[in-house]
Amino acid sequence: MSILIDEKTRVVVQGITGRDGSFHATQMMDYGTNVVAGVTPGKGGNLFADKVPIYDSVGEAVKEAQANTSVIYVRAPFAPDAICEAADAGIKLVVCISEGIPVRDMARVLPFIRERGCRLVGPNCPGVISPGAKVKVGILPASIFADGPVGVVSRSGTLTYEVVFQLSNQGLGQSTCLGIGGDQLIGTNFIDALTLFGEDPQTKAVVLIGEIGGTDEEEAASFIADKVDKPVVAFIAGQTAPPGKRMGHAGAIVSGGTGTAKEKIAAFEKVGVPVAKIPSEITGLVKKAAPNLSP
Repeated sequence: MSILIDEKTRVVVQGITGRDGSFHATQMMDYGTNVVAGVTPGKGGNLFADKVPIYDSVGEAVKEAQANTSVIYVRAPFAPDAICEAADAGIKLVVCISEGIPVRDMARVLPFIRERGCRLVGPNCPGVISPGAKVKVGILPASIFADGPVGVVSRSGTLTYEVVFQLSNQGLGQSTCLGIGGDQLIGTNFIDALTLFGEDPQTKAVVLIGEIGGTDEEEAASFIADKVDKPVVAFIAGQTAPPGKRMGHAGAIVSGGTGTAKEKIAAFEKVGVPVAKIPSEITGLVKKAAPNLSP
């Protein structure tokens, strides 16, 4: 099994005729994702790759192609409205790759989509992939993933790829991997992902990749202590970052003595979650925490 996406996922690509949208739509289709529609206002009636119908609106894609999942590749000024359009059309899962969306826009978007029963992954994220189902929604490099029992959730994109590459090379495939994004306001957080992994029978252990800034990791540690009965291994990026510096992501800024790597590591260790000092230690910690997973 997997979380969020599976063989029943029917994807509409918002921004399918743009540079990024067209490239990654092709990559998703090559992997096996069922891309059933694209949306570019003004280009409805055309075909993408000679087979995927393009519509002027998400509502048409839902009605005509029965799309149930959207991935958004449009530029930041238009992404908030694109998310809202998808939710208003009945889409239940939206994955927003777009980066640079202002916090005040997300503050408007999140309550709007939640009222409509829509889950958002992102923005500013690499997306979601389920190797066993051969489905990916986003920009993750499919070649490094392998089917298996380890769930991966991360605030970092490229660091996720490094960790997954090492897991796969050691025979530890993944049930689902999702990048939740590094912005200050996101749709799906660590606790959401841990809840879903806890309910997934395929997932036997979880790798959580956090970073400095905010309190999401500390809150996840408390949740793990109270609610999670599967092994969890963590890594915190930014352990050598100087205070007050923004490191890559909008949410990765340490201020007022809070959000430091030291605090996050201490929170995990307090509840028995092993924390890798460097990414290359993660695979060994997973094998130690869940020895039955070792090939």
